[in-house]
Amino acid sequence: MKKIAVLGSTGSIGQSTLSICESHPDRFHPIAFAAGSNLDIVFEQCQRWRPQIVSVATEPLADKLSTRLKQNGLTGIEVVHGTAGTVRVATLPAVDFVVAAIVGVAGLEATYAAVLSGKTVGLANKECLVAAGDLILAAAREHNVDLLPIDSEHNAIHQCLRAGTAAEVKQIWLTASGGPFRNTPLADFDRITPAQALKHPTWVMGQRITIDSATMLNKGLEIIEACRLFNLPPSRVKVTVHPQSTIHSLVEYIDGSILAQISVTDMRLPILYALSWPDRVASDLTFDLAHLSQLDFQTPNFARFPCLRLAYEAAAASQNHCIALNAADEIAVAAFLNGQLSFNGIPRTIERVLALTTSGSPASIPEVLAADLLAREQASELVANSQVFSS
Repeated sequence: MKKIAVLGSTGSIGQSTLSICESHPDRFHPIAFAAGSNLDIVFEQCQRWRPQIVSVATEPLADKLSTRLKQNGLTGIEVVHGTAGTVRVATLPAVDFVVAAIVGVAGLEATYAAVLSGKTVGLANKECLVAAGDLILAAAREHNVDLLPIDSEHNAIHQCLRAGTAAEVKQIWLTASGGPFRNTPLADFDRITPAQALKHPTWVMGQRITIDSATMLNKGLEIIEACRLFNLPPSRVKVTVHPQSTIHSLVEYIDGSILAQISVTDMRLPILYALSWPDRVASDLTFDLAHLSQLDFQTPNFARFPCLRLAYEAAAASQNHCIALNAADEIAVAAFLNGQLSFNGIPRTIERVLALTTSGSPASIPEVLAADLLAREQASELVANSQVFSS
């Protein structure tokens, strides 16, 4: 029985993780949750699972949750809050496996702490490796910790890599749906609305990741994450647009063989794979081979998806540039969703911030967070002061 901590328990990955625990009660039991501000969902999770500890965003929310739990006779659940609370959840001694699914760099400190505590980590947060990949991987090596990808693309690569050695790999291929605008005329991009950008053709995801999929910045972050996870240079991490999203990624070997991972577009499958690794566990997540009747692959166009180009440039530049790429994007996407920025303003903002970034590699998590904060401030100032981004 693996005892699970879920960082981001009220989000889509967190809820899918609990669904897997529900389906396999003899294998997985969640005992610690880190949530944000959705008290209704986390209260329901406490009712169902009776965790040892739960963390929420702020002290007032923690007080409200504690009161609600007591009023309903739910005792023995420790309620904490903030970053320190999330770290407590991630490092709980009884936990065997930590699912890191907090969006953005908000979950960075807890994920790093989990690695330092020797926990096996399922990574559903690509920003952790984008911003602090060198530090996290060094800590994982030092403490003999397995980092298991939950993102569908990296999970697919992980599965395909079981067929050969690292020396036998020529390159890896990350598939991308192309989002809702892969065929939209470029002249129309400045008129794209948030409502249009939030209509992803394949996956149901959170707002930021859905917009990132539309700009393909999400795939750019995955390039950087793949470089870290699989110890490959950016030149050996390729992207192909695959609208059907039935092939989740591929590995090309030096003899010309290409292995693909195919499954339903359901995040429960990569979560189950990570939780049960190195074993495979039976599930009802079956795939209909009739869906393979048409498989399209296209080379991504950097003119249409400049964020992809910017990600390759950041990956080749330095860790600071990777931090800035992610931070600037988060600010730009929020501005787009709030109507402060056009769709094209997202890559323009990121490119300006990258131009302001100096090369370097932070030596600690506080240095990573300082570089992240600087890039956010630069992006916010650009959004507020420059009209070029709003038209």
